Amino acid sequence: MKKSLLLIFSFLWFANTYAQHSIAREWNEQVLEAIRADFARPTVHARNLFHTSAAMYDAWAIYEEGVDTYFLGKTVHGYHTPMLEFPTPDDKKAAQKEAISYAVYRILKHRFQHSPRVVILFEQLDDFMDGLGYDRENYTLDFTCSPAGMGNYIAQNIIAYGLTDGSNEENAYENIAYRPVNPPLILQNSGNSNILDLNRWQPLEFDLFIDQSGSIGDNVPAFLSPEWGQVAPFSLQENEATIYRRDDFDYKVYHDPISPPYLDTAMVGGLSEEYKWGHTLVSVWSSHLDPADSILWDISPASIGNISTYPTDVPSLRNFYDLINGGDTSPGHSVNPKTGQPYAPQIIPRADYTRVLAEFWADGPDSETPPGHWFTILNYVNDQPELIKKYKGEGDILNDLEWDVKAYFILGGTMHDVAITAWGIKGWYDYVRPISAIRGMAELGQSSDINLPNYHAGGVILIPDYVELIEAGDSLAGENGEFIHTLKLKAWKGSNAIDDSKVDFAGVSWIRAGDWFPYQRPSFVTPPFAGYISGHSTYSRAAAEVLTLLTGDAFFPNGMGEFFAQKNRFLVFEEGPSVDITLQWATYRDAADQCSLSRIWGGIHPPCDDIPGRLIGEEIGIEAFDYAEQYFTKVKIQNVVNQIVIFPNPSRCFINIDYEFEGNMTIKVYQIDGKLIQNTTVNFNNNRTYLDLEKAGKGTFIIRGFQENGSVLFTEKVVLI
Repeated sequence: MKKSLLLIFSFLWFANTYAQHSIAREWNEQVLEAIRADFARPTVHARNLFHTSAAMYDAWAIYEEGVDTYFLGKTVHGYHTPMLEFPTPDDKKAAQKEAISYAVYRILKHRFQHSPRVVILFEQLDDFMDGLGYDRENYTLDFTCSPAGMGNYIAQNIIAYGLTDGSNEENAYENIAYRPVNPPLILQNSGNSNILDLNRWQPLEFDLFIDQSGSIGDNVPAFLSPEWGQVAPFSLQENEATIYRRDDFDYKVYHDPISPPYLDTAMVGGLSEEYKWGHTLVSVWSSHLDPADSILWDISPASIGNISTYPTDVPSLRNFYDLINGGDTSPGHSVNPKTGQPYAPQIIPRADYTRVLAEFWADGPDSETPPGHWFTILNYVNDQPELIKKYKGEGDILNDLEWDVKAYFILGGTMHDVAITAWGIKGWYDYVRPISAIRGMAELGQSSDINLPNYHAGGVILIPDYVELIEAGDSLAGENGEFIHTLKLKAWKGSNAIDDSKVDFAGVSWIRAGDWFPYQRPSFVTPPFAGYISGHSTYSRAAAEVLTLLTGDAFFPNGMGEFFAQKNRFLVFEEGPSVDITLQWATYRDAADQCSLSRIWGGIHPPCDDIPGRLIGEEIGIEAFDYAEQYFTKVKIQNVVNQIVIFPNPSRCFINIDYEFEGNMTIKVYQIDGKLIQNTTVNFNNNRTYLDLEKAGKGTFIIRGFQENGSVLFTEKVVLI
């Protein structure tokens, strides 16, 4: 809890000091509090963040000139939300505030009705509505008479849409077909002798399971959202998806990264060695968590960050990560471009950096989950006095409400698409976690030297001073020598070495490999879903791309983003850090890259989970941002003077366009769900041109013509048969 309070304080301090918040920001904070009060379900909450953000956007956009809505008046993945003409409100800002409030309030009341802390949460939501002066009992859906009706109408349709979007919300998001192939790893026991397939995910069996939000769950947590690839996305397109079939179920995989490296237990060589190397790296980095060692690092942007290229295949991972010392190839930044001065060094113990990094990005108890975490970072950025709220860094300064609703809409859609992509990959590839792999390989033996004892082709790699065989006389050999020639690791000693987390830390020493634990709470250990690909890496890189594009700047305002962790107050798993520490990032991508490394030090992911997540996250972030932009302009049909004639309509592929215009015009073609599929420059001669739509396929499409200044000349439907 102490970490959560510090995190919230750090991110909201600027809010209380500098910013006058918009109603969208205030409701986003309510959404984040609701997530913190719920079960830790990053997929479900990415969807909640998107739907509440889309609701706020529509409740704002419907009263604005020159922008388009997302749900209202549209058909989204087969669900249509009708929209009729309504009177222009006398007070537009008041109408937007009221509509936003009712929309988000109703959605939260529906989505969080089964939250473990529902009573406290709903009291908070009711108090917030009361404080705004709105009648909570006003359930009207008549949007032609009041903004409250508009908000209720938006909420009703988004709730109804959510029951059709493939999430299985009506059955509490339960899995339909997925079944684990491995029996649970019983955490009370040493080793992992029962695992059947070291390449597949293994459930964990707890005495008591408490998720990352601090909620008690089943002793054997089920795989969260393995079928989430089936959920209707924001910007993802069907041609980006691969369909795989297993157990009579279709797994939809967007941005398919292809298989991770698999362990071959019959022979040494090939990508099997990369599997061993990657999971061994996780155990070696576990040795970096000892505040008693004397290793100091400069953790400022002068030494960390500014990565320009990433590995593109599994063997290249070895050149990117430092196996023994930790970290990656980042060169740092020579100068802060905002101040023109070098970044000041921050020299602190490596163990404090790695532990704070692991806990900060893990999101800890009372978490808003990774997608929500990036909303808190967005809010932190928005509150910096140096931020100029120009969309993409260009044009006019936007008012707080317009900036917030657009920013949340983009980031919400992006986080939703990441959840669908990453968990679609997780569900299909069903890849092992480090705790299962490390313990399981150690059960087999060592694979480095056929002439040494306990050799097995699928065993661990020996690394002097980090991974060794237990010899006679070793304190780990056992009373009767029963553990001689089994494996030992130099690693974090685990939660069993901590009696009181307020004053104790575990430290690092030699442990039996079968007792290895990730740097996590004993009631959590590892998230209940497959490792490949890293959700943290994918969420973070996608969000970093969105923030870069949104602000028109790769750097945080004033060239620095910061999070302060107080000495002996921040860590939850154990005492620490041993000194005050400030996590620092020059760019949004630097922050994302640190998040990715945190999951390795935390014992949650090997490198092969990380890099594909970063690369896919970059693609999703850019795609989602570009997709969202189309909603920020629209044509007012009643203002179009010239008549447009399209013929033949329906057509097979070629159409003629008659319109009073001469010269070049930009024509954009959209699918009925709003996806831009064609951007063409055509020439009008004698008020006529023709358009080739052969690549569009069959269906109904929207055609728009644009002037050179970007304003819309016409919008028309065309049917291709």
